[in-house]
Amino acid sequence: MSWLRALKETARSGLKIERRRLEPLIAIRAAAGLALVIGVALSAFGPVVAASSAFGAFQAAIATFQRSWRPRPVLALVSGASLGVSTFLGYLTGTDLPLFLALLALWTFLAGLAWAAGPTGGIIAASNVAIMLVTITLPTSVAQAALHAAMIAFGGVVQAALIVLFPVRRWGAQRDALADALAAEADYARRLRHDPAAEFDPLPLMTARSAAAVTPRQARHRPAELHGSRGVAERIRPVLALLADPAMGVPAEGTARDRVRELLAAAGSVLDAAARAIRHGDPVRLPPPAVAALRTPDTGAILTGPPRRAADRLAALLADVIEAAEGDGTKADRAEADDAADAIAPLRRRPTLLRLVPVVIRSMRAELRPGSPILRHAVRVAVVVTVGYLIGGVLPLGHGYWAPMAAVMVMRPEFSQTYSRAAGRLGGTIVGVFLATAIVRTVHPGVGVAAALSVGCALLMYLLMRTGYAVGQACVSAYVVFLLGMAGDDWSQTVPERVVLTLVGGLLAMVSYAVYPAWETPRLHHRLADWLAAAGRYAASVVDQYANPAERADDDVRAALLAVRQARVDWQEAVATAQHEPVRHRGLSRAAAEDTRHALGRLGRAAMLMEAHLPGGAVAVRIPAAAQLTEALRRATEQGAKDVRERRVPHWDGVREALDRWDEDDRRLGRASDLIARNGAGLLLESLEEFSRGLDGGTDGRSGAGGAGRS
Repeated sequence: MSWLRALKETARSGLKIERRRLEPLIAIRAAAGLALVIGVALSAFGPVVAASSAFGAFQAAIATFQRSWRPRPVLALVSGASLGVSTFLGYLTGTDLPLFLALLALWTFLAGLAWAAGPTGGIIAASNVAIMLVTITLPTSVAQAALHAAMIAFGGVVQAALIVLFPVRRWGAQRDALADALAAEADYARRLRHDPAAEFDPLPLMTARSAAAVTPRQARHRPAELHGSRGVAERIRPVLALLADPAMGVPAEGTARDRVRELLAAAGSVLDAAARAIRHGDPVRLPPPAVAALRTPDTGAILTGPPRRAADRLAALLADVIEAAEGDGTKADRAEADDAADAIAPLRRRPTLLRLVPVVIRSMRAELRPGSPILRHAVRVAVVVTVGYLIGGVLPLGHGYWAPMAAVMVMRPEFSQTYSRAAGRLGGTIVGVFLATAIVRTVHPGVGVAAALSVGCALLMYLLMRTGYAVGQACVSAYVVFLLGMAGDDWSQTVPERVVLTLVGGLLAMVSYAVYPAWETPRLHHRLADWLAAAGRYAASVVDQYANPAERADDDVRAALLAVRQARVDWQEAVATAQHEPVRHRGLSRAAAEDTRHALGRLGRAAMLMEAHLPGGAVAVRIPAAAQLTEALRRATEQGAKDVRERRVPHWDGVREALDRWDEDDRRLGRASDLIARNGAGLLLESLEEFSRGLDGGTDGRSGAGGAGRS
């Protein structure tokens, strides 16, 4: 993509407005907290301190809107406290320009590294730096600075208290995550009716898994319907694929295929019903046709072998989903059930806030390495903010902090987000300042009216912030104009300077990415290699279960499955990012990326089907040849990943030879291996060969067996 086209696409993205579901009750609660803080500060300390406290309450509420599974009151408290500390330290060093610039660079660098802990931490840290640049101009003494810092932290406390006292849709984010996972399974079941090789994106399951991690306090208060359903949903997915795949026993057409389609449609209806119940906390309402299709006795006469076992397993798992979604039972019953579940699969524990600190520090230290995109972002944003502060002070516009504030708010580790947010911030600033100026010149507001207008702008921000970045920035711009006017700022000063300095900050951010980029495009080979290596380890772990069924290590298979899911998501995100970068593909064309993605999806799906039919117990039949295939898969995929990183096409002779020995052993002993095991092993090799053809630019990469579709 050329630079001109990249700029056009990112600018369009930043100015885009979407229709999203609004959350008016949450927005009203946040605005009420802001109004309460401003009212208390105005009556007790005057408009200047009220402006500082309002910034603290405003930012604390913004933090609670971020995508995070941590309790919202904690986010509000952390945001308010960290902004208070930043304001106090910034004021203490503000009179000494070299010392303040050193603190600003260090603070911004750490804020950039905070992205290593996740987007929520990165956004809160960046916002703290931006608001600190404004709040440090308000106090007039050290004692005043301490008061301002305390009131900023008080704003966070008020927002946290309101969340506790007036909860809105408690556990709503976790409910949505689990419901989305079940709905994704339902959609997958319906698509399998018409396309047995339908693709399934594991991201909803990964999101639900993240949401399921709880702190000890959360574990004691979690609703019963959020227990267990996620694990059952994960077990349903391979059963659905196994039931639908023609390579595993059900012909492509005929009576058996018709019955499979009925079962898949019924499964989709049941999963949708469970998703709706969990999302809204209502009882499960099952559609009678779906229940009848699952309970019909004809299934046992029509389906035999692996498909029959898959149908029985599906009915049992769906019953488990319904039971979990109902959330029945007393608190003691649920506690007993939780203890039993912990004995089998321990609860995913989320660290408390204090225990999280060393985890975040380790994540940030891990990014202090050459080539890290997070490190490059931290260096880039620290330099830009420092230079922007100097430029803003030199320009004869006053209020020079608008330039570095704009820069730190728009800069992200990715090119497309940085450029789109720069366009959105400039557009939103122009609209917001224009509207605020028009209101000021018409109404001539006093302190009380300005405070009310600022609360109204904040309410619109909270309500509309998810509809588009430009919309949110328009509300924020007007909010700041009214708030600083309440604190005694000259109304006329904010109009030209804010627009011009915002433009300066945005241009600095954009130029910095062009000068010191962190392109994802050149790393696509490494992302693809990581996915290949992870998929190979997962396939090898599954095949190894057939070699030693009495010594099954389910934890190894589970860990390998989670690793391959994460590698796949990393690859998808890298490809999506690279599509908007003005960088040539450098050896990995779009067609090759699509073909190799398809092949690795087939590889993961074949391994998943084998996992769904793993032999159980000490009486299961061992397949000695599977041990040789396991070792061949591990060696070949590790070497294949190395070849991909070095821009070579991998070969799979070792895997092919292991499969030949498997067939030779079967002929020599006069036996037939398990259908799913042998077919699945063959599909693994076909997928690897398809991967090499796709990487080599072949056009026949999708001609493999129809039963081994995408993962």
